[in-house]
Amino acid sequence: MDPQQQRPGAPQHRPQPPAPGGGGDSSAVLFVLFGFLAIFALTMLPSTSLSILHQVPEGHVGVYWRGGALLKTITDPGFHLKLPLVTQFEPVQVTLQTDQVRDIPCGTKGGVMINFEKIEVVNRLRKEFVYETLLNYGVQYDNTWIYDKIHHEINQFCSSHSLQEVYIDVFDQIDEKMKEALQGDCTRYAPGIEIINVRVTKPAIPESIRRNFEQMEEERTKVLIAIERQRVVEKEAETKKKMAISEAEKNANVSKILMEQKLTEKDSSRRQAEIENQMYTAREKSLADADFYKVMREAEANKLKLTPQFLELKFIEAIADNTKIFFGDKVPNMVLDQRLLGNFLQVPKEVSKGANSESGAREDNPEVQFV
Repeated sequence: MDPQQQRPGAPQHRPQPPAPGGGGDSSAVLFVLFGFLAIFALTMLPSTSLSILHQVPEGHVGVYWRGGALLKTITDPGFHLKLPLVTQFEPVQVTLQTDQVRDIPCGTKGGVMINFEKIEVVNRLRKEFVYETLLNYGVQYDNTWIYDKIHHEINQFCSSHSLQEVYIDVFDQIDEKMKEALQGDCTRYAPGIEIINVRVTKPAIPESIRRNFEQMEEERTKVLIAIERQRVVEKEAETKKKMAISEAEKNANVSKILMEQKLTEKDSSRRQAEIENQMYTAREKSLADADFYKVMREAEANKLKLTPQFLELKFIEAIADNTKIFFGDKVPNMVLDQRLLGNFLQVPKEVSKGANSESGAREDNPEVQFV
């Protein structure tokens, strides 16, 4: 008989199904989950001291301590690894940063208490001096060389100046004086700290003194307004003067131009007259030269003509033209050449015969007279 077969009516034995998952499988899952969480905590949470992976932000460098001792290792921005629980990490800014120092009380030389509400100091820690600066002054190096130093320098400045000087007269110089004081000490004791700029706000003074200053400023404003009005009047007068001078210069220039124009016209007329005179002189000179040449030529011709024969001919022609002729021995002074006259009187015999009769001669030539 098969033992697997049971008799009818006997109770049947049913096998129990195994428990789902089993004890060993659940413990493995929990172990893996715990390990994942531990790795995540060590790597992805940089703020915890147990983290392995950490991040250095841009503009900062990573500084590390091991067992409280500062390490010389300086890391650049990015992800880096470190030993958990053993190495501590701190980012240090090496770009420009502004530290605000607030509520700085000080007393002036006159004993008045004033308060600077805020002073801003723009500074930078040079990367090559990070280790030396943190080794000497710690991560909060700015407390020593900026915050505390500002309090000290402001009190020193106020104690050597009056309220009038601090609040009004030399207030514009406080920025530079604070910068020079901070940079001088930093250069001497902490060369890695560079002071870029210092901005000082107006200090708060007692209300009664502030009202006095306001009244003084109001009066000063009135004086400035009066001065400005006087300057405006002077400027207007100067402007009118310049306009008058400009107008006079313009008229003078116009007159000068007109005078130059007239002088040019006169000069042109003078040159024209000179040219005409030169032309007239040249023409007259040419005529005179021509007349002189003519006379000279005539003189030369007459000189050639002055021969005895020609003179005798002219004398005869002149005698022939006279209407009166005087004859006789009683005219010895007659301006005549007796020889020529004798030659001229050699007339035909008929004339000489008729001369014997006075009446007959007078009838032939009534102008002939005998003496």
